[in-house]
Amino acid sequence: MPKQTILFDLDDTLIHCNKYFDAVLIQFADLMTIWFNGYRLTEDEVRRKQSEFDIAGVHKLGFAAGHFPQSFLETYVYFSAQTGRKPSAEERKRLYELGNSVYEFPEIEPYLDMTETLEKLQHAGHELFLYTGGEPSIQQGKVSRMGLDAFFGDRLFISPHKTTEVLESILTRSKFDRNATWMIGNSIRTDVVPALETGINAIHIPAITEWSFNIIDILVKPKRAFLQLNKLLDVPPAIRKHSLA
Repeated sequence: MPKQTILFDLDDTLIHCNKYFDAVLIQFADLMTIWFNGYRLTEDEVRRKQSEFDIAGVHKLGFAAGHFPQSFLETYVYFSAQTGRKPSAEERKRLYELGNSVYEFPEIEPYLDMTETLEKLQHAGHELFLYTGGEPSIQQGKVSRMGLDAFFGDRLFISPHKTTEVLESILTRSKFDRNATWMIGNSIRTDVVPALETGINAIHIPAITEWSFNIIDILVKPKRAFLQLNKLLDVPPAIRKHSLA
């Protein structure tokens, strides 16, 4: 079977991520509705406004760690101004620490069959790379804690932004054969569309819970294979089939 170059996304492709953010967001919405109890503020209103600030921060700063807790502060300030409730430094501090706690979860859970999938691809002779968005120290820490060094070594691309321009730079700089290069991820916005626009193969595996930022329409016509699979373990046979065709 021809050797393939395979780029994997990390968060919510190989390991769980969104569920940890959701857990912190529930705590945030609870705090806000308690503090603003006399102003008829609902959890849905808090979540919608926080999502607006969070997504705006990603567009501006990429997947920098600071923008998530900052979105809590911006939501707090917004509703303080809307209701006339006086903000406090103590509450701001508590919210920032709560938002930042999402990066300090003691355990990281792999997606089902993560190790078996990577082993099958590695044993088939393919070259595996990790291409993920975020802070290098945080993402490298996840890689080490999950034992992913055994599959990726130093073949890591970590960027605050995951765009077509960033992926094009990686492909050009590394001189990858686009006919034999694959991008595998859960995000239509940051994994699938850039892969299709740069003319490589793409595999979309939906996350168990998805963030609204990642969901957009696919308006670009694939030049090579574009597959939508249900689980990681479907990847090795799918790549085998298409690389032999």
